[in-house]
Amino acid sequence: MTIFEGFFLVALIGIKVGVMVVCVMLCMAMMTLVERRFLAFMQCRLGPNQVGYFGILQPFADGLKNLFKEDFTPAGADKILYPLAPIIALIPALTAFAVIPFGPGIPEVANLLLMLEDKLLGVKSDLSSVVTLTAGDINVGVLFFMAVVAMEIYGVFLGGWSSNSKYSLLGGLRASAQMISYELSMTLSVLSIVMISGTLRLGDIVHMQERGWFIIIQPIGFVIFLICMLAETNRSPFDLPEAESELVAGFHTEYSSLKFAMFFMAEYVAMIGISSFCTTLYLGGFNGPFGLGSSILWFGMKTFLLLFFFIHVRATLPRFRYDQLMDFGWKTLLPLSLLNLMLTGFFLTVFR
Repeated sequence: MTIFEGFFLVALIGIKVGVMVVCVMLCMAMMTLVERRFLAFMQCRLGPNQVGYFGILQPFADGLKNLFKEDFTPAGADKILYPLAPIIALIPALTAFAVIPFGPGIPEVANLLLMLEDKLLGVKSDLSSVVTLTAGDINVGVLFFMAVVAMEIYGVFLGGWSSNSKYSLLGGLRASAQMISYELSMTLSVLSIVMISGTLRLGDIVHMQERGWFIIIQPIGFVIFLICMLAETNRSPFDLPEAESELVAGFHTEYSSLKFAMFFMAEYVAMIGISSFCTTLYLGGFNGPFGLGSSILWFGMKTFLLLFFFIHVRATLPRFRYDQLMDFGWKTLLPLSLLNLMLTGFFLTVFR
């Protein structure tokens, strides 16, 4: 590899990461507005509509408001972990996007750079002729995503523990127990996809769905994954870690200003990330239906439909009791995911 190639690869990864972070944060901001407007529609009220046309600037007004709100720290809070907890929750949610393939490759960009190197340096490059729309299509992308997303719970738990509040601590403990319960079922449903595809690289999983999405042969796994998506992101009806009727506001009760906002940013970024992951595993990623080509637009539309599912469930279903949440995870969802895994292994053994 030449110096030009090394510099190009480093610069390309930096550009991809920068664009990815900006796009994800903008989508996160807009998701708060979309959710509030849709919930208002479902509940026969107006919702935010005063800041900007149709309320489109409301997320930026909320960010500005949180920036200037009083930032206090409880007297008995841990001086190190208390301010670090929101950061620990947000960073893994953003990092998980590094392995998501958002669209097909762009050969034109790489070909232009190959031509420049040939003209300027007079050497033939060994660079790939396609620039992929993923920051890092590593060969263990599935494991990377699952491991990084699971680290978000440390921020939630440490936020509850370091606040020196019983309500916050109970919220953090609930979040930890909930994550353990539903992470098992989610992992087993993902294992079925890995068994079918024979790879942990997300890009390869997407390409294997060019002729048919995995939801067709894994409907049970898809439903399990959908339910676990709600529980993993602490969304209704699994939002027990922040149940206002019992815990005031749960793990973030003692937070204010930007620290408080960062917990909500982490939640919405995690929603977008896990919806992207589900799109990649079950809905063909950037592949269109019925052989209608590949495009980042297909990926965006599928991801938005899953995000709309989050919002619709919140507007429709009441919150579970905590014992119902745990019983459903261990007594219903886990056996069902094990059964789905065994059926997948049986059919692969018989029909391959």
